[in-house]
Amino acid sequence: MKRLSWAILPALLTGCVVGPNYGGPPGVASGERPGTTFRRADQVVTSPQAPVARWWEGMGDLQLTTLINRALASNPDVAIAEARIRKARASLREQRANQLPTVSASGTAIVADLPAGSLALPTQGEQSDRIRAEFYNAGLDASWEIDLFGGRRRAAEGAEAQAQAAEANRADAQVRLSAEVAQNYVTLRELQQRLILARRSAQLQQRSLALLQQREQRGASSRDEVVRLKTELTRTEAGLLPLEGQIATTLDQLALLTGDEPGAHDAALSAPAPIPMIPGTVAIGDPAAMLRRRPDIRAAERQLAASNAKIGVNIARQFPSVSIMGIIGLGGPNIADAVDPDSVAGLLLPRISWSFLDFGRNRARVEQARADRDEAEAQYRKAVLGALSDAETSLTRFGNQRRNLFSSIASRDGSRQSATYAKQALSARSWDFGQVDERCGNTVAMIDS
Repeated sequence: MKRLSWAILPALLTGCVVGPNYGGPPGVASGERPGTTFRRADQVVTSPQAPVARWWEGMGDLQLTTLINRALASNPDVAIAEARIRKARASLREQRANQLPTVSASGTAIVADLPAGSLALPTQGEQSDRIRAEFYNAGLDASWEIDLFGGRRRAAEGAEAQAQAAEANRADAQVRLSAEVAQNYVTLRELQQRLILARRSAQLQQRSLALLQQREQRGASSRDEVVRLKTELTRTEAGLLPLEGQIATTLDQLALLTGDEPGAHDAALSAPAPIPMIPGTVAIGDPAAMLRRRPDIRAAERQLAASNAKIGVNIARQFPSVSIMGIIGLGGPNIADAVDPDSVAGLLLPRISWSFLDFGRNRARVEQARADRDEAEAQYRKAVLGALSDAETSLTRFGNQRRNLFSSIASRDGSRQSATYAKQALSARSWDFGQVDERCGNTVAMIDS
């Protein structure tokens, strides 16, 4: 019987773990199963290979790579996410430490000089009008709450999931940040090219206006044509100001994303540069792999695990708690007694506490925890469906933009050919006019002679 009691002691100290065990996230869509494909993927411009982490390097723009690297190192949102990771990890260490005993050391020195009548103490021998009392003590205090029902282990489980969610949130912030920097950079280059085209258009209109004014002076054109062209020129020049304002705003946005002051990148990015071109094919992988890669999905799944552990924490509060307190000390009326092994004293205080009559408070906390778990599960489903929708929408937009790009290139080539033919026709017409003028001049000279 004695051997049996020693055998079951570790099990009693370890106890059980109440609350539901986390079995992983629920299935949401068929896209989560391996082997599925994106429905909006164009096999001509997409590749089933997994995308690379530093996708922006495939665009071949050194300034874009420099901006994203600086943003990842200095952006305040990334710094906030990293601070939250440190906080979550510290909370995890605290919850794990709560499962272990706490030990504290103390030292006490009491010296009292009291009137003789202040204490009801027996006296012997010669009496005095004063009483002097001294006591010295040095000891160790230890306490340990036995985790019989696993409440502290559930708390540590939830803290670990929260720390992992914080790490996923940092990765999500980095993904969003790199995409936002790239989008603003491409917008900047697009605005600069549009400004160049608008200025060229204004220059051509100015030349046309000067020629038209010359024709008007010679009577070859009307005043209405001159006024109409002046109006178009004024409208074109007025359109330059919004473009310049949008360029300044985009530069300031890039400075904010990289953690710099407004105007920090004006010198490096004000000069126009070509718009970065995307690769001919884009690696997308499959939906299941995409969901595993996305940090926002990982964060939502870890939040679900943390909320599930919180249920066990609140269920454990419904059961009794057992704690043990021990005191070991050395002490006596002389200071030497505080270090004398013969004056050692010990005290062991086991304690059982059970709030069995709480009028439903604990049950209400459990219901709140279950509701939090249901909310986290719904948030996970929403994140998965949103990720799949974002991917399909992006693929559709990407395919349409690629087709529009090819149409624009074909239109540009046709316009260039038309311009070449027009120049050739104009040159030939100018040569014919020159011959006519020369023949007319000779004829007039013959008549005059």
